[in-house]
Amino acid sequence: MKFQKHKYNAKKVIVDGIMFDSKREARRYKELKMLEKAGKIKNLKLQPVFLLQEGFYRNGKAIRQMTYKADFEYVDEKGRRVVEDVKGVVTKEYAIKKKLFLKKHIDVLFRELYFKKGAWEIKEY
Repeated sequence: MKFQKHKYNAKKVIVDGIMFDSKREARRYKELKMLEKAGKIKNLKLQPVFLLQEGFYRNGKAIRQMTYKADFEYVDEKGRRVVEDVKGVVTKEYAIKKKLFLKKHIDVLFRELYFKKGAWEIKEY
């Protein structure tokens, strides 16, 4: 199967029959599956979608809702709802959506993961 080249040089990868946008995202998925199997996390979800802005009408025109699609969502050992996004490149669109997500979903622990020099760098919000 041939994949189209990604504009940020990410290479699509298939793991467990699931296509991931990058090797980093696939790596994190494998780690989270092991944590879930070990009982460290539960209710792992892939590509969860969160509403950031409801749709509305203005001057008779429909303005569509705005959503944010994360990479992963799960419940950690402490019972916290965690949302993770594995990043290689931070786009302007992502930066805006992250701010809106953080404002609207204050009950969620948000983690941004970067894989650098063979290890995860994690930023928590």
